[in-house]
Amino acid sequence: MDLRTRSIPELAADVRSGRLDALALCEAALERIERCDEAYGAWLHVASDAARDAARIVDERRARGDELGPLAGIPIAIKDVLCTVDQPTTAASRILVRHGEPWRPPYDATAVRRLRDAGALLLGKANCDEFAMGSSNEHSAFKLARNPWDLSRTPGGSSGGSAVAVAAAMVPGALGTDTGGSVRQPASFTGTVGVKPTYGRVSRHGLIAFASSLDQVGPLTADVQSAAALLEVIAGHDPNDATSSTRPVPALVAACERSVRGLRVGVPKEYFAKGLEPEVEASVRAALTALERDGVELVPMALPHTRHAIATYYVIASAECSSNLARFDGVRFGARAEGERELARMTSITRGRGFGAEVKRRILLGTFVLSSGYAEAYYQRAQRVRRAIADDFHRAFRDVHAIAAPVSPTVAFPLGSRLDDPLAMYLADIYTLPSSLAGVPALSVPCGLAEGSRMPVGLQLIGPPFDEAGLFALARAVERQTPTMRAEVA
Repeated sequence: MDLRTRSIPELAADVRSGRLDALALCEAALERIERCDEAYGAWLHVASDAARDAARIVDERRARGDELGPLAGIPIAIKDVLCTVDQPTTAASRILVRHGEPWRPPYDATAVRRLRDAGALLLGKANCDEFAMGSSNEHSAFKLARNPWDLSRTPGGSSGGSAVAVAAAMVPGALGTDTGGSVRQPASFTGTVGVKPTYGRVSRHGLIAFASSLDQVGPLTADVQSAAALLEVIAGHDPNDATSSTRPVPALVAACERSVRGLRVGVPKEYFAKGLEPEVEASVRAALTALERDGVELVPMALPHTRHAIATYYVIASAECSSNLARFDGVRFGARAEGERELARMTSITRGRGFGAEVKRRILLGTFVLSSGYAEAYYQRAQRVRRAIADDFHRAFRDVHAIAAPVSPTVAFPLGSRLDDPLAMYLADIYTLPSSLAGVPALSVPCGLAEGSRMPVGLQLIGPPFDEAGLFALARAVERQTPTMRAEVA
C-alpha cells in the first residue's frame, strides 16, 4: 500500500466507512518503516505496540457504530521536539538522555493531544536537527536522515525526518516545526507539502522551545488536501499558550477547492536575484505561468528589507535560543555530569557534553548579543528591523492576495557539503526567513523537478495573517497542474 496515492481525507473516509481497517493501515505503515528506515534514517523512536493498540480501538469503535474523528486510523509521525506522554522526547539531543534512557514528558503537546483526540495513530518520533537548529538534519545527535530522491543528499532541516517519513511513503502525514523555514525547506527538498501557519494559529504548548517568538508547529504531507486536514485539526485557541490566537479556524479542506480566478499574486524581485539556481527558477516560473492559466494575475513587487532578514533572524533566534536552553542544566531532567559536587562545574560539564556543535554556536552567539553593552547594538536593533520586514509584508497585502516565490535558492544539496561552512548553510534560508520574522503564513508546494539533477523544487506561497485558507486554494491550483512527483522508494 503506497500511502502517498490517496489523501488523508480519503483514507480517513475509508476507515470510517469500513472499507479500510485502521489496523491494516497501521500495519502497512509499520511494515514500510521496518523495511526501509535503515536506509532513510527518518525515525528516532517507533511506537509499534501503542500504534496497533490505538488502531484496534478505532476499529472497535467503528464496529460499535461510534462516531469517529476526522483523522481516525491515520498514521502520523511527530517531530521529536514535541512532547508525547507515552513516547520518549529527546529533541535529537544527548542532553535529554540520562543513563541511556531518553526523557519522557509528563504531558502531551497540545498539537499532539489534538491529533489523538481526532483518532490519529501516532507511530513515533521523527528525526530532526538537534533542538530544531539546522537546515540539513545533519545536526541530529543520533543518526543521519537521507533524502529519498537521492540518498547522498540532505532531506533538509530541521524537520528532515518528518519530511522523509512522508516522502518515503512510511506515513501519509507528519508534524514538523518551522522557526525559519524548517517545515518549508524540507518539503521543497523532498517533493512534499509543508505549511508554516500564522504565528499563534497553532498552540506551542508542549513544544521544546528554540525561539519562542518564531517557532510554529505545522504539517508535512504528500498533498495539499492532507496538509489542510492536519492543520484544521491542530489549529485553534489553547489557553495553555498565551500567544495562541482566539480567531476561529475556517474549513481548510473545503478551501482547497475554491476558485483562484481573479486573485492577485505578488512576485517579489528580491526572491529572484543572484544566487537562485536557474533550474529552480525555471520550475517556479512554470508554476506561476500555470496560475496565470487559472486566472491569477501576477503582480511585480518589492520587499525591500529582505536583504536584512538573515542577519536579523540569527540575532533574534540565537538570543531566544540562549534564553530557552538555559533550562537544560543537569538539575531537573535529562543528562547530568555525575560525581560533580559543585553546581556551576556540574552544569558546565553537562552542557559541554550534552549539546552539539551547532547548538553551542547559537547559544554563544545569543548570549553575546544579549550581554551588557551589546543588547542595544544587536538585539534591539534587530527587533526594529524585524518590524520593518513585517511592514513590507503588511503593505504588500494591501495590493495582493498572496506572494509567490521560491522556497530555497537550490535543490537539496549533498550531505556534508556545508558542514564546514555554517554561513553557507544559513544563507540558504534567505527566502523562508522573512515570512517567519513577519509571523505570516507560508507553505511549500511541489512545482516540478530541476532539469539537471531531477530533484524536487518547491513553490513558496505567502499570505496575509490567518489566511491559510487562501494559500491552500492557490496551492491546490498549482498541484492540479503539476505532474505527480514521487520519489522511487523501495
